[in-house]
Amino acid sequence: MDILTRDFKKGFVKLKINDLDDLWYLSHLIDPGDLVRGKTTRKIKIGEGDNATVTKKTLTLSIEAETIELGSAGTTLRVNGKVKEGPEDVPKGSYHTITLEEGSEFALEKVQWLAYQKKKLEEAAEKKYNYLLCLCDREEAIFALTKKFGYEILVKITGEVAKKFRNVDVLKDFYQEIIKAIDIYNGRYNPERIIIASPAFYKEDLVKKITSGDIKKKIVLATSSSVDERAIDEVFKRPELAHVLKTSRAREEQLFVDDLLQEINKNQLAVYGKEQVMKSITAGAVRILLITDKYIQQQREKGNYQAIDEAMKKVDHLQGEIHILNSALESGKIVDGLGGIAAVVRYKIE
Repeated sequence: MDILTRDFKKGFVKLKINDLDDLWYLSHLIDPGDLVRGKTTRKIKIGEGDNATVTKKTLTLSIEAETIELGSAGTTLRVNGKVKEGPEDVPKGSYHTITLEEGSEFALEKVQWLAYQKKKLEEAAEKKYNYLLCLCDREEAIFALTKKFGYEILVKITGEVAKKFRNVDVLKDFYQEIIKAIDIYNGRYNPERIIIASPAFYKEDLVKKITSGDIKKKIVLATSSSVDERAIDEVFKRPELAHVLKTSRAREEQLFVDDLLQEINKNQLAVYGKEQVMKSITAGAVRILLITDKYIQQQREKGNYQAIDEAMKKVDHLQGEIHILNSALESGKIVDGLGGIAAVVRYKIE
């Protein structure tokens, strides 16, 4: 995302959407009540009867956001609300939708930008670093690509090696299949690093068979206990990858959730579920607030978002951290299992 103009004192920014990741960020940056100004289209009927034609007219409107919906395919973000400013033929107070997509330029105005929102905006505007992750053993491989807000599973490959009998020729062919996939994804995404992880010695055996110098110089090895989606989150936490994945949002989120779980297991500085978290927020005790995008969407649909928004404002005002987790990732799924909202606190509330 490009930040074309910003004036946080006036609550105003002008943005350009560069990729689909930006839409995920914007779905959590745009709140009900915000003003969104951008281009949209309106159908106009010309003529009557059989001679009637319908054309599309491009308009520039300012609307006060009421609903913010990320399309199921993740390619569009629809902001619907009442028109506050526009051409004379569009009545003020009427409802209209501005659809945001790759290439869209628009203005966003808030009464107040919270610290975590500014951080999210800067995060979305940072250079995008892709890391290709390959988890493998002698039977299967899974490929994932990191994104600004998490990762995407690219493909799962299954070999033909029986569990009890290791056929060297078949294993060699499976390695070549993995290497072919690495080569394809390296060409398609040009990742900064290629992380190959496995249990035991499989990663070393695989690397020995890679001949491309361009690929070899990108490779970083790591250990995983298995080859599945849960192991991806395990790899993100590996200390040997800390310097490589320092810009990875998925790694950062997983570490936050690990801290939360440690506090829960010790029955100490952690709370979860709406009632307990809200009580801690009211008392000013929250140090780190973790909330999932799924939970936020549910509260919007139920008409309860204002209470969540006020709670986040209070945490922000008291210099607590706020992190919105992606429910599609393991870290988000864990917090969803705890009610969708959890917190690490400065002290327990009895």
